[in-house]
Amino acid sequence: MSRGPRPTGRRDWGDDEDGVSILHVDMDAFFASVELARRPHLRGKPVIVGGEQRGVVLAATYEARAYGVHSAMPMAMARRMCPQAVIVPPDHAAYSAVSEGAMRVLRDVTTLVEQVSVDEAFLDVAGARRRLGPPSRIAEQIRRDVRAEFGITCSVGIASTKFVAKLASGHAKPDGVLLVPRAATVEYLRTLPVGALWGVGEATEAALARWGVRTVAELADSDVRTIQRAVGKVAGAHLFDLAWGRDPRPVQPGREEKSIGAEHTFDVDLHDLGQVEAKVLDLADRCAGRLRSHRLVARTVSLKVRTSDFRTLTRSRTLATPTDVGREVYLAARALLAGVDLGGLPVRLVGVRTEGLSPAATAVQQPTLEEAVAENTTARRDAERAMDLVRGRFGRSAIAAGSIPPPRARDSTTDFVPGDLSLSKDVSTGEYGGSNASVRVRAARTGTDGATAHI
Repeated sequence: MSRGPRPTGRRDWGDDEDGVSILHVDMDAFFASVELARRPHLRGKPVIVGGEQRGVVLAATYEARAYGVHSAMPMAMARRMCPQAVIVPPDHAAYSAVSEGAMRVLRDVTTLVEQVSVDEAFLDVAGARRRLGPPSRIAEQIRRDVRAEFGITCSVGIASTKFVAKLASGHAKPDGVLLVPRAATVEYLRTLPVGALWGVGEATEAALARWGVRTVAELADSDVRTIQRAVGKVAGAHLFDLAWGRDPRPVQPGREEKSIGAEHTFDVDLHDLGQVEAKVLDLADRCAGRLRSHRLVARTVSLKVRTSDFRTLTRSRTLATPTDVGREVYLAARALLAGVDLGGLPVRLVGVRTEGLSPAATAVQQPTLEEAVAENTTARRDAERAMDLVRGRFGRSAIAAGSIPPPRARDSTTDFVPGDLSLSKDVSTGEYGGSNASVRVRAARTGTDGATAHI
């Protein structure tokens, strides 16, 4: 079941589909559903996707949710609440593949698709009605196609605005459709607590409650100036509009990513900052790879550190030149880590995020003095793109960053230098090499012939 606020009144809002063309499609318990499709023998059992002991719950089946387990809950708490649950480690590559496939299904319906996360999207089907029928029929077709192709279910909300469509999909869960006709929009909203409105978190909800506003109906019936005094002029006007069903935001295809990041929770809290730095390198490498795959560069690097007492520290640094090079992201993140006061506590979690994104094709690549004197950024970028090609063919584990090794005799398997991602390119042969860097290929095998890929 959805954890979102539900209507308190009747659920039959009618079937008038005139003026409703916005769909919100939300995959049900997405990560968990993908795992059940891969492991049918677990259907009907409480399943939790996440780290075995530490970290947080990424997803839980509805059987596990019945015990109070929900996403973002600490795994230790989830195991106490549902000790019989089956814990499945996450497989993000599988989730990305299913997500991309499901979004293709949606884009077969209309080009007006705004993907807002890995498992949800808005559609405007006004232009598809003549070809595919009314929105309710389109919603059923989407649900059938997603189930048939990927073995997972999705819920669909249909309304005249994005805001109401998203509410409706949450109330349709699991595996359902809810249509809110345009004429019933205000009536539907008046059945909800004020916390259902976009932008109302715990603090805003408490501020409204101090003015006696606890439901959408009470907010709508209040003077807008009262709401503005409670939560601020701009936020108050916005919430007042939402309470009356006014949301002019259109579906925006090709929504740009605002940031790209990755984080990791350690199996045990780490005192050794060298081990933390090694993970920072891996995370920076992941971020840069995603930047290149999206043809983006980042202006800002942010670091997130959580200590053993669950205190979370964040730091950020703006780069002189936008980048998609992992080494540059790593050096900035490493410097941020060195400046964090951990208070003598070990590290539980570390994360790296790149922000201030812009298209790589339009970014001005002006090298700094340090870059011009010391190293060739273009060569580093070429080397990392070569790594992308290897990973695309053999998987991410085929090639990984590692610490600078001591000098030793060359053999057929060499180490990739994490702290220095610089490889030089021989223009005559097209091969990468250099005294400061090399590449390790881990079990990158194809078929059963035992062949190993090398750079």
